[in-house]
Amino acid sequence: MTEQVSVEHGIAELASEAYVVGFPLVLDLDQVERFTREGLGAVPATPFNVFGHARTLAGPETEFVSINNDTVYSVAQLDLSVGPILLDVPAVGDRYYVLQFVDAWTDNFAYVGTRATGSEAGSFLLVPPWWEGDGSDGSDESDESGVPEGATVIRFPTRIGTIVGRWAVAGEDDLPAVHALQDALTLTQTRESFAPPAGVPSVEPGPREALTFFERMRVWSQEFPPAEHDGRTLATYEPIGLTGPTPVAELSEEVREALEEGYAVGKQALESALHTAIPLVDGWQVDLHVFDYNIDFFEVGALDSPAWQLADPATRYAHRAAAALGGLWGNHGYEAAYFPTYVDADGEALSGENEYRLRLHPTPPVGAFWSITMYDLPHYYLVDNPIGRYSLGDRTPGIVYDDDGGLTITMSAARPADAKAAANWLPAPRGPFRPLLRLYAPGPSVLDGSYRISPIERVPDERAPGPEDDYTPPTDEETR
Repeated sequence: MTEQVSVEHGIAELASEAYVVGFPLVLDLDQVERFTREGLGAVPATPFNVFGHARTLAGPETEFVSINNDTVYSVAQLDLSVGPILLDVPAVGDRYYVLQFVDAWTDNFAYVGTRATGSEAGSFLLVPPWWEGDGSDGSDESDESGVPEGATVIRFPTRIGTIVGRWAVAGEDDLPAVHALQDALTLTQTRESFAPPAGVPSVEPGPREALTFFERMRVWSQEFPPAEHDGRTLATYEPIGLTGPTPVAELSEEVREALEEGYAVGKQALESALHTAIPLVDGWQVDLHVFDYNIDFFEVGALDSPAWQLADPATRYAHRAAAALGGLWGNHGYEAAYFPTYVDADGEALSGENEYRLRLHPTPPVGAFWSITMYDLPHYYLVDNPIGRYSLGDRTPGIVYDDDGGLTITMSAARPADAKAAANWLPAPRGPFRPLLRLYAPGPSVLDGSYRISPIERVPDERAPGPEDDYTPPTDEETR
């Protein structure tokens, strides 16, 4: 795919390329709208321009792609149709936290937090793309541009954007302290406005899934224009009706058939890309740059460096779509590094029918903390299990390190019989699964590629309990 797509490819192929380009926008805004109605797991339904807070760590009931189990979330959907909004953050001490800013096209364009802005309290004026600083924020303590004294301006690339806040939690006893920090996190509208937020334009479901998708892409891409060069790519989809005023349902039968064919091809290609597009190192997908598709918008905390930007348009579009599907609202690699895997050391698909061992030696070098989380397939949801353990990492109580300081983790659906393996057990579903290793504030050896993660080894069948084996769930005493 290039930024100037030739119509000679055929309208069905054009539609499949459009699917990949438009997928992040459609998925993102669908989740934004869903959040205001239903919330996100433990984060309750919350209106625009207000933070919703999870008061507990995420579990299997949180049906969201690759959600983490290391932090509690504070999430806000911002609609700056009401004008600038002032964000105030508290001092956090030595606790790790990050507020990640994501636009409607899933570009990460700003960060506030431990790495980006430090641990002190701060104020940030969040402004829409068209803001010119008109001094009308209504404050007596603003400069002539309307920026409150001491505040840092963060310009949103699109009218709607998402703030995904993550607060590190040391355990249940630590939650009250985190709750106090969450409650001190505020959003304040800076100008009087009686009009409600405009929200996401409503798009009625069409007769078929493909036509609904492309109608959403048509309407939402016009309401939330992307970067200029991406706009040129969108313009090439005029032959399939994605740039004009005509609803997709009213296009010619030939075009609608092409859209359905392109949708099917694009969807299959995208799902396949999750397994094949990222290079494997010892079975792990190792790509610190999967979220590097933003090359246009850099506000506070976002690194404007060629080292963190994908120059090739085809690579950018593919990465952006795959990142949305496999890990919507994930951070840049310099904030948090993500390493998923689908296979064992022999290249065979991981399945809870088997028992596996992962030895980390040395354990991952990080400035904050690390964890490995278990997800089912094909949904990428957390896995229900008898001990309520969804991730394992350097803060997990009761884990047992090897004599040389390494850590051996067991992954299986059945609880291991060996006591040490049981202490370090990361429960898996009965069927296929995907572990995801997260490194928060990754160290230099991670960023330069010199740190290697060992492959996941399958335990020989004669020693591995099968899924039909009976076992007794561990007691509270055993898992503390």
